[in-house]
Order: sequence, then C-alpha cells, then structure tokens
Amino acid sequence: MFVGHFGIGLAAKRVAPRASLGTLFLAAQFADLLWPTLLLLGVERVAIAPGITRVTPLDFQHYPVSHSLLAVCGWAVLIGGGYLALRGARREALVLALLVLSHWQLDALVHRPDLPLTPFGEARVGLGLWNSMAATLWVELTIFVGGGWIYARATRARDAAGRWGFWGLMVFLLLIQAANLLGDPPPSATAIAWVGQAQWLLVLWAFWLDRHRECRAVGT
Repeated sequence: MFVGHFGIGLAAKRVAPRASLGTLFLAAQFADLLWPTLLLLGVERVAIAPGITRVTPLDFQHYPVSHSLLAVCGWAVLIGGGYLALRGARREALVLALLVLSHWQLDALVHRPDLPLTPFGEARVGLGLWNSMAATLWVELTIFVGGGWIYARATRARDAAGRWGFWGLMVFLLLIQAANLLGDPPPSATAIAWVGQAQWLLVLWAFWLDRHRECRAVGT
C-alpha cells in the first residue's frame, strides 16, 4: 500500500490539528521510511519476483524490525511518547501512535501472508488484496481521496502556495502510485532502497504545505 497510508495521514489532521501534516505523514508512513535504510544495511531483505502478486513484484522476505506487529507497536509508543514529551499534546501524541499502528493494519489487507507478528517467530499474516488490481485500487483510492477530502475540509489555504501546493501533492502522489503499478519491475533491491529514501521529500513537502494552510474553526 502506498497512497492509502498518506490518505490516513491527511485525514488525521481533522482530529490532531496541532500536529503538522509532515509529522502525520511521518507517523503514517514510518515503517516504510525506516525500511529502505534497513535494506541498505542488510538488516532486512526483499527480492524481485515478477508475478508473485498482481500488483507488486516484490517478495518481502525478511523485515521484522520495520514491519512486524510487535516492532510496529514499539515504534508507535516511541513516536507517540516522544511527541508527548516534546510538545505535551496528548491527543496529537495518541493520534501519532495510532497512525504508526495503522501502517501495519493497512499492509495486512494487501500483503501476501508475509507480515511477521513478532521479530522472533515464524507466524506471518496478510489477506492478499494485492492479488487483485481492481480491489487494491478501490481500497487505496477510496482511502486516499477520502483522506484528502477530510484534510481539505479541515484546513484552508493561507495563500496560493497552500492552495496549489495541496493539489500538487495529491496529483504527485497519484503519479507515483501509477508508476509503481504500471512501471517495469525495479532492477535491484538496492535501487528499491535508494528510491525509497525519496519518501522523506514527501514528508518535507507536507511540513512546507502545512505552513501555508490553517485549520478551520469547527463548523466552518
């Protein structure tokens, strides 16, 4: 899952108005922000196996630190607790922790049974929605468009940058999704890892965008 995670981050602005959209994106996509670095370090492994699912050619062989349920729970506590310690905002801290957890839950919908429950055991789960392109698109785009609509309703642009920056971000994320679905398989796991690092630019874009938008008053 890709744009679905960002859709959840967008929607979370409605219930965590004091958190920047960049922080919400970081939490919602944290597992996938961590994963490329662990690939480069050789801690986790992925193989390229065209046809393994209808949607993605990636065979996620070993990723217990970034994507096991137990580890993700730990990352959720760390990020939510860190935000609480730094900002003292309980609601936002709780939302951030739940966003970190939401990543594993959404991945469990689409992945083959390859998501580990703990870093130590052999149990794997996954409902396999990636075996259907149509079902994957329906779920991802529903979450993404719904999240964008909620964010647009919860905030207003301060200036032209806030207005067009939002629509630019939405279109750019959809273009990345299309490239992921329609493009050729990546040439190597190392290439996947380096391209994955570019996701940090989306987090920075969200931080910038949020400076050009403001939360609406309730009822407006």
